[in-house]
Amino acid sequence: MIDRSDINEILGEYDRLKLRIGMTASHSALDICDGAIEEGFPTVAYCQKGREKTYSEYFRTHRNSAGRITRGMVDKTIVLDRFDGVLEPQFQQQMRDRNVVYIPNRSFTSYCDMGQIENDFRVPMFGSRNMLRMEERTEEQDYYWILDQAGLPYPEAIESPEDIDCLAIVKLHHAEKILERGFFTCASHAEYVEKSQALVAQGVIDEESLAGARIERYVIGPVFNLNFFYSPLEEEMPKLELLGVDWRFESSLDGHVRLPAPQQMTMPVHQQIPEMTVVGHNTATIRESLLETAYELGEKFISASKEHYDPGIIGPFCLQTCIDKDMDYYIYDVAPRIGGGTNVHVSVGHPYGNATWRMPMSSGRRIAMELRRAAEQDRLEEVLT
Repeated sequence: MIDRSDINEILGEYDRLKLRIGMTASHSALDICDGAIEEGFPTVAYCQKGREKTYSEYFRTHRNSAGRITRGMVDKTIVLDRFDGVLEPQFQQQMRDRNVVYIPNRSFTSYCDMGQIENDFRVPMFGSRNMLRMEERTEEQDYYWILDQAGLPYPEAIESPEDIDCLAIVKLHHAEKILERGFFTCASHAEYVEKSQALVAQGVIDEESLAGARIERYVIGPVFNLNFFYSPLEEEMPKLELLGVDWRFESSLDGHVRLPAPQQMTMPVHQQIPEMTVVGHNTATIRESLLETAYELGEKFISASKEHYDPGIIGPFCLQTCIDKDMDYYIYDVAPRIGGGTNVHVSVGHPYGNATWRMPMSSGRRIAMELRRAAEQDRLEEVLT
């Protein structure tokens, strides 16, 4: 892991009045860019060839003669052959020369080698570099580990397919869509065998991933992604903020549930088992009597992160939850960085973040605000790793 003293040394060469915000151009990049522009930071989007037009054309900034932005949010695009090109030394040097602070999102950690991010990416990053690896379920200290350390609720694991005696979900990667889910549900060992064999035959999953899959009890209830922010800089008000809540549109699952049950029963075999590929998000609020518990979840996660991942979580993180019929939360996934659904808050913010700050406040803008405050207070070392 790159030592923070090394990052601080690099920061010593930065012009702190001319910081730029950079990110991998996918996932939540638009939220990051929009928030940066609102707080006065130039933006640099690192794109992959063939996927750049969203950023280089359609959301490109236009400034008037006074330099004021009248359209868009992406000041500069750097087009790479592959997303992991940002790890190459020459691009890292360009970032340092431009005073770039990099905001990690899930695309960055998915397309780039985690070991290189931890050890070789010598660019200041906003957030907790040493916590990004926990997102991988194959790691010994994955997010279930820290949830356990924190005493936070999560769905009970089922050790073996033979032990399935209730509705369960099997979590593994998609065989063809490498970054997508090959999840499926089942309520018995017999159904597990039937569905897994069908999905293997269809090429949706493979035997190797199936052997290492996590099986857990399925919590029946609506899902809420809690987009939190932790500020190391805040000294007068609570350091923890709930900026917003979102939920997902998943294909082909959402298409299945729009069909009448008789129609579902007549579908051919290859269409009967829905996939759970995230294709969009929507905003949500939570019953007020459940909000205090949501904050408690966030506080416990922060405490555990400080104990086990010094200095702990910095900035945005997302607890992906399900609430059952007894109004109990279960955390089924954790993002130790900006969440994937925050684009629903671009420009308009979210009721919770807006009410906290009395202005439109998205995760992207809150990141930029914290970076600006850190620069003004000469405390960048506290938020960059």
